Amino acid sequence: MKLSIVIVNYNVEHFLEQCLHSVYTAMEGIDGEVWVVDNNSVDGSLAMLKRKFPQVKLIANKENVGFARANNQAIRQSEGEYVLLLNPDTLVEPDTFSKCLDFMDKTPDAGGLGVKMLNGNGEFLPESKRGLPVPSVAFYKIFGLSKLFPKSKKFGAYHLTYLSPDEINAVDVLSGAFMLMRKSALDKVGLLDEDYFMYGEDIDLSYRITQGGYKNYYFPETRIIHYKGESTKKSSVNYVYVFYNAMRIFANKHFSQKNAKLFNWLITLAIWFRASLALLSRLFKAILLPIIDFVAIYGGMYALSMYWDINILSARNSSFPPIYRRVFIPLYILIWIVSMACCGSYKKPVTAAKSNKGILIGTIVILLIYALLPETYRFSRAVTILGAMWTVLVVNLIRYIMRRFNISSNLFGGKDKRRIAVIGQSEEAARVAALVRVVNKKCDFIGIVYSDENQMERTNGQDNFQQLGQLNQLRDIISIYHINEVVFCSKDIPADNIISLMTDLQDCQVEYKIAPEESESIIGSNSINTYDEIYGVHVNSISKAGNRRKKRAFDLISSVFLLLFLWLDIWFVRNKGQFIRNIFAVIAGKKSWIGCQPLEGEEPLPELRPGVLYPSDAFTFSQTDPSLIHKVNVMYMQDYSLLIDINIMFRGFKHLGR
Repeated sequence: MKLSIVIVNYNVEHFLEQCLHSVYTAMEGIDGEVWVVDNNSVDGSLAMLKRKFPQVKLIANKENVGFARANNQAIRQSEGEYVLLLNPDTLVEPDTFSKCLDFMDKTPDAGGLGVKMLNGNGEFLPESKRGLPVPSVAFYKIFGLSKLFPKSKKFGAYHLTYLSPDEINAVDVLSGAFMLMRKSALDKVGLLDEDYFMYGEDIDLSYRITQGGYKNYYFPETRIIHYKGESTKKSSVNYVYVFYNAMRIFANKHFSQKNAKLFNWLITLAIWFRASLALLSRLFKAILLPIIDFVAIYGGMYALSMYWDINILSARNSSFPPIYRRVFIPLYILIWIVSMACCGSYKKPVTAAKSNKGILIGTIVILLIYALLPETYRFSRAVTILGAMWTVLVVNLIRYIMRRFNISSNLFGGKDKRRIAVIGQSEEAARVAALVRVVNKKCDFIGIVYSDENQMERTNGQDNFQQLGQLNQLRDIISIYHINEVVFCSKDIPADNIISLMTDLQDCQVEYKIAPEESESIIGSNSINTYDEIYGVHVNSISKAGNRRKKRAFDLISSVFLLLFLWLDIWFVRNKGQFIRNIFAVIAGKKSWIGCQPLEGEEPLPELRPGVLYPSDAFTFSQTDPSLIHKVNVMYMQDYSLLIDINIMFRGFKHLGR
């Protein structure tokens, strides 16, 4: 057997599904096997594997045994001449394995090989090639000198930034996300060190491969996407501790006692330094917007008070005392900011509605306090009210500027409405677009870009989505239609084409997602950390007691209204007699106005009463497509809200007599 692929999975079902689709495409013509070691996932990964990839050799652990031990479990049973350690949050090109194996066969001194890795936006990941983290290299990395002097062999040794990312080179360290190794080399140097739980195992094994007389190669003639954990994870104190503690284990194992002590001292310093930066970064992000608000509001109120002094109070031979501008105005502003904070104005996503509500409540509080103050401290009710008006104006202006220049999404988490282009062939593109429409409430626009230049003529406008053009027009389509998210259908577009498009269109500032074939999920660049970026993930299950109470209340209230206005609404329903019977059945609790559409072979869902209307009644696709009906049912169950029920009832009103 030529190749054994080992994938360790822990609660990343959707990434694993996409990864395996790409793996089996790339395995065509190669004698190999695929192992998946699951570390006690609870997200449905095992069920997905048994349903969609029964050919996988599965090891299902009953606990999370860590990355190193899990890989070793499969490596010991593997039969391939080469072993590939592959992360589940990756996507490989169709020719990745054949190119890598060909290079290894022609390079007998190669013990390990890594490839060019890109993130979910098509940007090069520097950890594709790394140097050994000796004390000096670690020092330059910890204190940022490697970023300041990337072309220096001395300072850029951590990520070997002085080497071209497009040239084959021998390197010290490979990334565990894609680590292809000669099995004979592993037999000689040993497997992964199980003292490491997470992080550092790849550095340790890479070092032992070179110590065993082999070379590690960086091979950029094929690429993979690696949806690595980005800013959220790497800014956490826990990540800092776990990562640098792995470096400490490496130093104690491989360095001399003197160098190990120096390295451990550096690691301790790094943990404190990086942890402090992480905490300061979070604090800065938390207080930045309130500080901007405070400064902007104070500037306006200061100018307003000066105007009042010069044009109003001076005519009465009076003026505001210094305490008004030094104490009272800042106190008023603090009340507004605290009130906005209580209304969620500084929580993601930042919105003007939350801010305006907070300002209104704060103004009422200020006026109540004003009324209770002694006469000598009641300086001007008019300036206070004008100050509140200025606060509304400037706070909304700040939010508008943030949204206009996309600052809100980067710093404060707010997102504009999504304008999405789905790229694929007619049938699959329509399926994916329908899935996006069902589960993405922030979607403002969906259009289809056809990957086949003849698709538009063949479909002749039959899809229920706007046809934007063809794949070779994508750059212009993004510009003209203000697209900010592109979804690729992997069934119709090979992974290498997807990666090339993402790389070529980096300057377009759009987000990319990929819809695996026959999948209910669409995942993208930020999905590894942000679950609302994975279309189709549990958000607000209808099984929650609160949601069941809301649904029952909706049924009762809507039934009462339908009865009260029966003389009017009955004329809009097709089967009038059954409509009246349905009203009383819903009141009696035997039915619900909205329920999942039953499918042959599926058991009724215990959380829901039989429905008069179905979630699919809100859409225009054919209700005879079982796969799409199932997906809509699942989305309805996973992300319930009263607005969804209202929308379904409004759109399917004529079927209330069903």
